Parts: sequence; structure tokens; C-alpha cells
Amino acid sequence: MTDIEISRNSNKLPIEEVAKKLGLSREDIILYGDTKAKINITPKKSRGKLVLVTAISPTPLGEGKTTVSIGLADAFQKMGKKVTLALREPSMGPVFGMKGGATGGGYSQVVPMEDINLHFTGDFHAITSANNLISAAIDNHIFFGNQLDIQKVTFHRCLDVNDRALREVDLGTRSDSFSISSASEIMALFCLATSLDDLREKLGNIVVGINSKNEFVLVKELGIVGSLMALLKDAFLPNLVQTLENTPAIIHGGPFANIAHGCNSIVATKTALSLADYVITEAGFGADLGAEKFFDIKCRMGDLEPNAVVLVATIKALKYHGGVAKEDIYQVNMSAMKNGFNNLDKHYDNLVKFGVPVVVCLNRFDTDTDEEIDEFSKYCDQKGYQYAISNAYAEGGEGAISLANQVLNVGSGNFHTLYSVDDRITDKIRKVCLEIYGASSVHISDEMINKISLLEKNGKANLPICIAKTQYSFSDDAKKVGVPKDFEVTVKDIQLYGGAGFITILLGNIMVMPGLSRHPNYELIDVVDGEIINLS
Repeated sequence: MTDIEISRNSNKLPIEEVAKKLGLSREDIILYGDTKAKINITPKKSRGKLVLVTAISPTPLGEGKTTVSIGLADAFQKMGKKVTLALREPSMGPVFGMKGGATGGGYSQVVPMEDINLHFTGDFHAITSANNLISAAIDNHIFFGNQLDIQKVTFHRCLDVNDRALREVDLGTRSDSFSISSASEIMALFCLATSLDDLREKLGNIVVGINSKNEFVLVKELGIVGSLMALLKDAFLPNLVQTLENTPAIIHGGPFANIAHGCNSIVATKTALSLADYVITEAGFGADLGAEKFFDIKCRMGDLEPNAVVLVATIKALKYHGGVAKEDIYQVNMSAMKNGFNNLDKHYDNLVKFGVPVVVCLNRFDTDTDEEIDEFSKYCDQKGYQYAISNAYAEGGEGAISLANQVLNVGSGNFHTLYSVDDRITDKIRKVCLEIYGASSVHISDEMINKISLLEKNGKANLPICIAKTQYSFSDDAKKVGVPKDFEVTVKDIQLYGGAGFITILLGNIMVMPGLSRHPNYELIDVVDGEIINLS
């Protein structure tokens, strides 16, 4: 059966029954039909252990972090543990583009799959609407006299669809651009706010422009914060759904990791930690992007301390980073696979720098041969890695029991971030680029130095950084797979996300509005006899 058929034919519990597994009563949830709900409680003190699932550098084929995360949670439940997932919401950009949805696959899925991958409970729509209401207010303010003296607008519109034509638009009076909603500042601050009061403060601190004195103009000066809160107050409540095996799953917020910070909301994670003994969460793309930002941005802002990290690898990815072309990826190539271990090692070494115990996980595909799997196991044994092989895609929670046991048996760590927010902006950039990516140097032009000076002048230098770059390479060049050496990265732009509380550093030709492929998924998706088909 296809993923959507497996999802549709699963035995779903009424969402009230799923809530009971977390000790939630009917009064603690707001129903969105029979299988979805909003959790309407204030998170209490953390009681759970936090497990992050990340991966080696991804490939266009997909590595299955979400599938592993769901399978691991189902395995914990099978072992009698009180567990919940804390995952991101899918963007409709990838759903209709190339990547597909983000609800797992095979027998390791969260359900209802169609709802989660499409409109869900409307959170993305609320975030997009709030973002664009700010843009409308900016232009309306300028039209009626511009009393705030906005000389340059720095806030942009967004849309939850891949549309390269919107990278540059002519508004008549000025030019503008769109980002995808997952890269918007509203999405970023929404996921980093710890309460409604904190959300209100973050919204007010969004920088919308620069005046003639080179000072920042803030959203709160437009008198719009109350309306933004009205749009976002319901969306701010975390969403409760379930896996195919009825394990509770809290899904909330959806920033990308290559152009944003790549983690579900802090409020969802804290809610999960207050309700369960174990919380399985995920950070987007490879560990150089998602995990680094999870540690240096989310954990720092949310006062979170992860207890373990699962580093996902696949045979396909190892061969890809060992030099095999995508078209030849299913052919056995032991030499290339061995070369690809360098990518695994680099990510492992990076994670160790944060002081968190690491478990390596091979996400097994049915195209993997016994010879390849044996080679993977032999290598991990030689390196002394704690590791397991997950077959959650085919077997659900049962296929991830060995992984769950490895996670349960990790030692204690000593978590810490990579840098201090009090470091100079240039030092923070170099720290991540040199230590995590392995760059030999970082090029920062005079224009970028001037942008940094403007941030320092306005008292915005003491913030974490969020580096936007290609997910396919440690470098800023997607073609440099594996572990490239002796490369320079170039800072192309620097943008302040003053409301979210971080500085975005763009490396290479990263686009905040993705485009569509020649043959996107939207050519396949349809409705037949009242049911959606080919959604994945």
C-alpha cells in the first residue's frame, strides 16, 4: 500500500483517548474533528528527557528523519514508556513541489496524513496572514504621510507556496520580495515565543524599516500588535494528533532549517516535556544546519537541555557523499560507501562538541543489501559508535526497538552551546563556519561589515546567528558533497530578525523563496471518488 493508503486504513483512536495517554482531560483540549485537537494548557515544569533526531548531510532522495523519529516514539510506547513526539508542521511548498510532506512514511507515520500535510488546523494560514498584514500596514503608513520616516522597508511578504516569480515584485511605489512562509520572521518568532505575552513582545520588536537617522522602525510603532495577536492566538496552541500506533504526537510550527532555524515551537516542546517522560523531536536537514540551530538558538532561548541525539544515516546517502551519482545510487558500491563514512564522522564529531551523547542510526531501506548493512555495522564497531539499525518504515515501532534501547542506554552528557551571544557577530559567524562546516576561511565584504556596524549601532549585536545555506553540503556550494576541504564561504547578506531574536547570515546563493521543479508533485495529486490520491 502507498503511504496515504496505510494512513487512511489505520485504526485511529478518538483524539480524546490519545489526550488521556498524556493525562489531559476533555477540558484541556479543543477539538478539531475526531482526530485533531489543540492543547489548551500552560506547560508545567519539565519532567521528561529530550531526544533530538538529526541526520548526516541529506540528498535529493530523502533520509527519513521523521520516519525514524516516529518509529522511535512508537518503540518507546511498546516498551511501556510515557512518550510523545514534538514535530514540525509541513509546509505546502514541498508538499506540492519536490520533497513531499513531512508525516513519515510506510508504517511509521503520524495521522491524519492528508490533514497534517495540507491545511491542518490553519496555523500556517494564520502566520502567513499576520505576516502580510504587517506588510499592508507598512505600505498604508507610508501612503498616509510616513510619520515614522521609513526610508527603507526591510520586512517582506510571504506565501506558503514555492513561487520563484515572487522573488522580486514591483509594488508601483517600490520593489519588494516574498519569502516562503517557513522562512518568514513571523514563523521564526512564533516558534521561539514561550508564552502569549512573549509572543506579543516579539511581534512588537520586529524591525520593519530604517529611518533617515539609520535607526530601526519597529512593528509596535505601527499600532498593529493587537491585531496580530488576534490572528495568532488560536494558532499558538500546540496541535495534538497520533501515530499509526496511537502514540501521542504534538505538531506545531514549521520553519525550514536551510533558510530558518528548523525546529518545532518551544511551547510545543515544553508542553511535551511537561506531559511525558520521553520526548522525541527533530531538527531539519543535516546536523550542520538543524542540530546546530536547535542547540544554539532553540535550546538557548527555551532553556532546554537535550539528553541524547540520534544521528540518522542511510546507505544511499553514504554512497552519494562517497561520489556516486543519484542515478546510480541503487547499485552496490562498497568503495563509495566507505568514502561516505567521512560525512558521518564529521557530523558525529560536530555533535560531540555540544556535549550531548550520540547514537548513530541506519535508517534501513528495502534496497539496502546485507553486505552494505554489515559494512555499516563493522564501521560503527571500529569507531566505537553506539548504533542501531531502524526498520521502522516497514515494521513500525517494532522495527525501532533496538534503537530505543540504545537511546535508553546512553550516558549522561554536559550540554553547552557552541558560542556566547556576547561574542562579536563576525566571531560567531567564523565559529560556526570554521568549526561546524570545516571552512578554511569566511569572506565578509565591506558591505556586510557595514550591515554589522548598523546592528551594533542599534544594540542588536548580542544575538545568536542563524546561518542560511544549502543543505546538501558543508560548504555553500551544493555540488561539494562528502566533506569538502580548503573551501571558503561567502556571506552574501545579513538580515536582522529582531522579533525572533536572531541574526540571519546568508551564505552562497540560498533562496528564501524556493522554486518548483520541472515536474512538481502537484501534477500527481488529485481527488478521486472524494478521496485525495498521490499525496506523500
